[in-house]
Amino acid sequence: MRKQALLTFRLGPALALVSLILIAGAALLIFLTLLGGAIDKNPTNQFYFLEADTEGLGDADPVTRWTFWSHCSAMDGRNTCPGVRPAYPFDPRRNFNTDDIFGGNKYYLETRFMFAFVLIGLFFAVCALFLGVVALISRIGSFLGSATCSLALFFQTLTAALMTAAYVQGRNAFRAVGRRAVLGRYNFGFMWAAVACLFLATIMLCVGGVTGKKDRGYSSRNTGGRKFFGRKKSTKSNRDRGSFIDPERQRRMEKEDDD
Repeated sequence: MRKQALLTFRLGPALALVSLILIAGAALLIFLTLLGGAIDKNPTNQFYFLEADTEGLGDADPVTRWTFWSHCSAMDGRNTCPGVRPAYPFDPRRNFNTDDIFGGNKYYLETRFMFAFVLIGLFFAVCALFLGVVALISRIGSFLGSATCSLALFFQTLTAALMTAAYVQGRNAFRAVGRRAVLGRYNFGFMWAAVACLFLATIMLCVGGVTGKKDRGYSSRNTGGRKFFGRKKSTKSNRDRGSFIDPERQRRMEKEDDD
């Protein structure tokens, strides 16, 4: 029993610590994806969702990359974004002011909502990060952190799904007309890795809360039968209670003493 209590005592904080690392990693990956196209510095100027051959399409550059903030030209493998604005949509027809390429509200709305969802997901991930610190010492912190992390997971999964739907279809549409198009491996890797990290963190925080002692929590200690908030049980009263329940056993013990 003592070993089981010790295992429970150590498992909750250990799971909370691992989940804290996972949430921090997810928040960092989301943040790096957001920086792609917004800051012209290495390595964020290598982050993009889609790169395509756009030569001859309206006012487009020969090679174009799409990010959260703009469509950028590519020089020496790095983004060159002349002007940025938030929630920049992926819609080649609108982006290049031409009817010679695909586009429409489907691509426009998917990528616009994607930006809103990633910000909401990042907000809940940061909240879960702070609650994860509380989870190191409290079961309540584990449950609150798990609930908040599940919200971050929900919005991040929506973001990753919209990203995949819009840009994979866009890549296929470019290739269908004989133009080269490739997905950005960093952004896609970061976004889906963040989903995996948040999923694991949600499970671990929930398990950590469930495995904790209901009455004692993580902060309980082995006090030799003493409750955390209470006095030690009387062994005398236990013997008296036991003798009241089993009088036959008491009579046998008295007879053995007389012999």
